[in-house]
Amino acid sequence: MSAFDPVAFRRELHSAPEVGLDLPRTRRRVLEALDGLGLEITEGRDSSSIVAVLRGGRSSGTRSVLLRADMDALPVDERSGQPWASRNGAMHACGHDLHTAMLVGAAHELAARRAELAGDVVFAFQAGEEALNGARIMIAEGALDAAGPLPVAALALHVRSNGLPGGVFGFRDGVVTGSGTSVRADFFGRGGHGSAPHTTVDPIPPLLEGLTAVQVALAREIDAFDSVVFTPGSVHAGTRRNIIPDTAYFEATLRTFDESVRLAAVRIVERVLGGVAAAHGARVEVQIDEGYPSVVNDRAETGFAGDILNRLFGTEASERMPHPEAMTEDFSRFAQRVPAFFAFLGACPPETDWRTAPSNHSSEAVFDDAVLGRGIAFETEWAIARLAAQTREN
Repeated sequence: MSAFDPVAFRRELHSAPEVGLDLPRTRRRVLEALDGLGLEITEGRDSSSIVAVLRGGRSSGTRSVLLRADMDALPVDERSGQPWASRNGAMHACGHDLHTAMLVGAAHELAARRAELAGDVVFAFQAGEEALNGARIMIAEGALDAAGPLPVAALALHVRSNGLPGGVFGFRDGVVTGSGTSVRADFFGRGGHGSAPHTTVDPIPPLLEGLTAVQVALAREIDAFDSVVFTPGSVHAGTRRNIIPDTAYFEATLRTFDESVRLAAVRIVERVLGGVAAAHGARVEVQIDEGYPSVVNDRAETGFAGDILNRLFGTEASERMPHPEAMTEDFSRFAQRVPAFFAFLGACPPETDWRTAPSNHSSEAVFDDAVLGRGIAFETEWAIARLAAQTREN
């Protein structure tokens, strides 16, 4: 290992998280950690992204691979109890601080082994993964063209605070995550005094009934084998208990694993909400944002990466996922453009039951720093081996 200390770096990031597309402190610390490695660095214009290119000792400029880490945190008040816990009202509750530390560590390792590289490595440090389309912004600004030719493959890891034993990689061929569609429904009525609802058009009852009716319709109209997850996460109405408001709205996510199912579900949501609103004499406007597509692992890349994991850590350190996860991930934007491999890495502390531990996005989520070395080793060996394999294929 190089002199870089991934644990200290990760804990520093964790103690001062930043949310969204603008991550000035995080970007500065990543740039400082990459200084001296001889990388070609480009900073993002519309986000705090960083693209760093390591030119290999052999065949530079002819082929490349891409490694990606997300850097943004969540607007969550941390309750993990860790000594390095955040106290600024934000939290790395999804483990992006670990992703960033692993990628910086891999940059150090690969820079030290530059002579072995049969091509170039692109390190993509991304802002705004949490529902802000940071990957789309990076790609529009040229992340995939940074080394010259389009990367032959891309890789990303995502730690989990539960759902996998610590140090175990979980992955599968094909669809890995759900697609995420955002739904906002604004209900318009006519407000008035709480004592005389008959003189008003109350927007709250159609909102509440609409949420229930959508769940029922999706369950009855979508095949049981075509998963749909509809989750309202934000509901807003009124200002005082005795005032019937003019408007009310909710925001929700709609997650599916197939584009045709997504389109069918969107039509159901729009139809049902429109019908419920009309039945109450109200009006509704439904806004749909397609959000992130599913992450889809390339079959050949999955086999290649799985072989490396087995060689590095043994077969007991890998699990084939029986089904996709309903979470969304905008690494899918990279996977749409180049053959990709995306895997989860269990980071539940050994003293905690990984089956019942708080999940990612929980204010109590805890991640084990011990997995950082495993992630760095895998990213390093994958980049070297993937470039070498491409050389043989050519």
